[in-house]
Amino acid sequence: MEHEKIRKMQSKLPFLSRGVAQVAYVVEDLEETVMSYHSLFGIGPWHFYTYGKPLLKTMKRYGKPTEYRMKVALSYFGDTRIEIIQHLEGDTVYADFIHKHGYGIQHLGFLVDNMEEALQIVKEAGLVVSMEGGGHGPDGDGYFAYLETEDLLGTTIELIERPKRRQPPEKIFPKQ
Repeated sequence: MEHEKIRKMQSKLPFLSRGVAQVAYVVEDLEETVMSYHSLFGIGPWHFYTYGKPLLKTMKRYGKPTEYRMKVALSYFGDTRIEIIQHLEGDTVYADFIHKHGYGIQHLGFLVDNMEEALQIVKEAGLVVSMEGGGHGPDGDGYFAYLETEDLLGTTIELIERPKRRQPPEKIFPKQ
């Protein structure tokens, strides 16, 4: 029965067939976790950002404007982006995850070419967008949206429309 729901969802959500582009972890200490990934697995360089104002121009929780902040470090493990997140403040999917599960893998990210179209498809599929944000590219582009899929799939799905260019990171580890 659950497999049938998932198969129907994939046919309704075509961007899932592109595969997982990102694995994201919510952690207590971003710096310590990044150093561990680097020393144990050689993963790096890591690009650090603080998401919230002024970087994010749009922040919503269940469709309503809100404010939140988190520190993020990004790197790659092969072709897969690794995102380490430390929740700082606000009502977020990260705070919900920590409250319910503690720290660990919080979501899988899937790339979309057009977020507006993707969100319309999500709505038609009957899924709920729990948190979203955007405008973090230098040109005001880039957007992310979390879908309430944990009960159905065992994890949260994030849709990602990457900005065409990235803001310079606050720091890079190890230094280049």
